[in-house]
Amino acid sequence: MLTTPSLLPTGLLYDPLFLAHDTGAGHPERPARLTAARAELARQPWHTQLRTLTAEPPDLSWLETTHRLAYIQRAAQACAQGAPFLDTPDVAISAQSFDAALLAAGAGLRLADALMSGEIRNGFGLVRPPGHHAETAAALGFCLFNNVAILARYLQRQYGLDKVAILDWDVHHGNGTQHSFESDPSVLYVSLHQYPYYPGTGGAAETGQGAGSGATLNCPMAAGATDADYEAAFHARVLPALTQFQPEVVLISAGFDAHRDDPLAAVNLSTDCYGWMTARVMEVAALHAGGRVLSLLEGGYHLQRTGECIARHLGVLSGALSA
Repeated sequence: MLTTPSLLPTGLLYDPLFLAHDTGAGHPERPARLTAARAELARQPWHTQLRTLTAEPPDLSWLETTHRLAYIQRAAQACAQGAPFLDTPDVAISAQSFDAALLAAGAGLRLADALMSGEIRNGFGLVRPPGHHAETAAALGFCLFNNVAILARYLQRQYGLDKVAILDWDVHHGNGTQHSFESDPSVLYVSLHQYPYYPGTGGAAETGQGAGSGATLNCPMAAGATDADYEAAFHARVLPALTQFQPEVVLISAGFDAHRDDPLAAVNLSTDCYGWMTARVMEVAALHAGGRVLSLLEGGYHLQRTGECIARHLGVLSGALSA
């Protein structure tokens, strides 16, 4: 008997190796982000309903769908040789950073396998390092490999999905993800982010190139933007774009650094807003993608608030909470 998606569990992927990526004292992208989130999730009465998943390092050929082999090899060498950072000082690395980044990329693939096999209804990867700033041949913005871009290509090539949507609500624009797909009409990239702000990309005029023209949607948000501003952008631009595209799966670059208490930006979202955005994505996915939603952690640097936002996001994904 076939199992309906609504009866399947939500997947939560985590591995302690993610903590071994040592960015050094004072770095905002630190292992405590994950330990605090796990502690917050353990306090939720519904957390035992989640399907716990673990990842395996992917074959490097999957990384090569997004990154050049020479860059992958250079990243491995830099970590092995004890370099303090890769390409730019904000991408601090340690001896095990390459292994952790490789596993973070593999996390999306494991979630995809679980989703497409009917093991889970949707899922979230509690991973680090994050990925959406990583370019084809360069590390940037705390990111080594572009986890969500690799996941999108995996779903297309391993499972034959034609149309993948990526919604990026991290407060920083996902330059690497946009550049990975800006000429590709089969991947819709939608981003809401503080603008102008790091990394300086993501203006409204950036809508894709060539065959991919129109398949990039940037929604620049001003410093001080609120829940109401994000809801208005969803209704006016994000949801119509997703509906028109009719994706077969929706991926979320789930950064929680647009929260009002986050130290690295100036957008003023509440914890509740992340539940609201999650619910809206699920509604679109239910109509066009068989309910298929996968989410990977990007930013979020206030330990308590990021944990609370992750709990709200997962609570809504799992159906334990409403929004």
